[in-house]
Amino acid sequence: MLWPASKFAMGVLVKRVSGSVLHGAVGAGGDKRLGAPRLGRDQYRFGYEIRRLTIGSLLSDKAASIGEREYLNYLPDGRRYTYKDMHLLSNTVGNGFLRIGIAKGEHVAMLMENCPEQLITYFALGKIGAVCVPINAKAKGQLLEYFLENSDSTVVIVEEALADQVIEIQERLPNLEKLVVIPAGQRLGNGHGAGRMEIVNFRDLQVGSELEPCVDVKFNDLAFIKYTSGTTGPSKGVMFSQARALLYAISTVEATGYRFDDICYIALPLYHANGLLGSAYAMLVSDARIVVQRRFSMSKFWGDICDSGATITNLLGSMANIVWTQPLSQKDVENNLRIVQIAPVPEFSLEFETRFGVRCTSGYGLTDYGVPVTYSIIDPVGKRGSAGRVRKGWQLKIVDEDDFECAVGDVGEIVLRSDFPWDASSGYYKMPEASLQALRNGWFHTGDRGYLDEDGFLWFVNRKKDSIRRRGENISSWEVEQVLLRHPAIRDAAVYAVRNEMADDEVAASIVLRENALLSEEGVVEYCAAKLPAYMSPRFVSFVDDLPRTGTEKVEKYKLQEAAEMDRGSLWDRDKAGTRLGS
Repeated sequence: MLWPASKFAMGVLVKRVSGSVLHGAVGAGGDKRLGAPRLGRDQYRFGYEIRRLTIGSLLSDKAASIGEREYLNYLPDGRRYTYKDMHLLSNTVGNGFLRIGIAKGEHVAMLMENCPEQLITYFALGKIGAVCVPINAKAKGQLLEYFLENSDSTVVIVEEALADQVIEIQERLPNLEKLVVIPAGQRLGNGHGAGRMEIVNFRDLQVGSELEPCVDVKFNDLAFIKYTSGTTGPSKGVMFSQARALLYAISTVEATGYRFDDICYIALPLYHANGLLGSAYAMLVSDARIVVQRRFSMSKFWGDICDSGATITNLLGSMANIVWTQPLSQKDVENNLRIVQIAPVPEFSLEFETRFGVRCTSGYGLTDYGVPVTYSIIDPVGKRGSAGRVRKGWQLKIVDEDDFECAVGDVGEIVLRSDFPWDASSGYYKMPEASLQALRNGWFHTGDRGYLDEDGFLWFVNRKKDSIRRRGENISSWEVEQVLLRHPAIRDAAVYAVRNEMADDEVAASIVLRENALLSEEGVVEYCAAKLPAYMSPRFVSFVDDLPRTGTEKVEKYKLQEAAEMDRGSLWDRDKAGTRLGS
């Protein structure tokens, strides 16, 4: 089953224990979670009062009620933090941000891989009401420049090893004022020149007052701008209010049954919504614990899972296939995992259940708007392969090209609407036309096609949007094409997805050269790798005389895709050629 590239389709694997499924109430704090329900039904979600939902208030409440409970175990160096530790450290760092002039409403970009400082910074920025812009750690060159410029970021917080990616483009970003560097050692390394930007050592922000920053932050203040892949244009910055970021986590907990005694192993990047909101923040809501690895590694995966006692983890894209293709072992079921979110749900899901002692479910959602659908453990086996049924508090319809509702079983576009205020994203940053177009007629238009069966289960069919999902990363075909078209030898180019051996998307490019121009397939890939993250560079390349087009001159990419799937040998394959681009 093909899942949408421009978003995530979430699956859940739930451990069977003594023939029953482990589910229960979340949180150890009962009805004390930001106030017990007294107002109207739509003002609360899962026991939380929406108008009191801010990142700072939630963490403060947790520190007061379960402060000594461990929240974070960072496996690479063994650092551990309680809920109280995270609260006090984020207070100190938040006050440090205020001290160096980062105020409420300031747009602050973050460029780093998984580490404790990343989560502390998310909490600290939330407490002072700054707007956080998480950026893929692999972003560089023109793509990174676009993210920083489009988001109006004036500050970048970066790990020292990634600082040069910002410094190299700073002259083209006159609004950048400060570079906050998380040093690899006790002091910043030599050789870093920040040019006109003020450089700040992150460690200097960790000294000062532990009192909560004195900033009035509201539930509807903008908290995040998260970039999702573009389709017919540049990547879009999706706006998350403070409440929206936490409602994402609350909805996940409500649908999956996370509990206060869970331990979530996180190897997905924390700059993605799934890793941060669906895992780290979901565990915060649940009074539970997280175990964080810097990045996914199969060689470390089972050791980390077993040593940490993890009960929950997430696998996206080819990660599940990599786990599945490991040699069989009698120890496959010797783990404490009870829930594994997996996307897309693999064809071998039944065998996966037997081998690892779990149940497999699925779902559908997107960063652009929300996570509205879940296939749960109580749903019929005959509905396996569907995305499930609509979650509580959401509405979903299938509509035709004119936005009229389709009959049961008819394929159309999936459109969404939430019943709760602030339970959906707030549109695209600085793209009002795109926001209005997506939200036309009162419904969010996903750009994905599917149908509802007679029992209300959603079946995904295909995506209308022109984007690619590779190993959990959303890739804009348009952005790769723009890089290719700047090459002096290339007259035209089309970028599209081709499935690989692991049923994951790979980037393919069909290229029309200028007359008498010379360029090799390897030259195409190396050119892209110099200007884009390695994961966006094409694996497959073909040179063609022309691109197939409609009568209105639109490229018929589906024809290129179908031809490539039918005859993979007609494409030059970077992997078979032995061309290495790094991670």
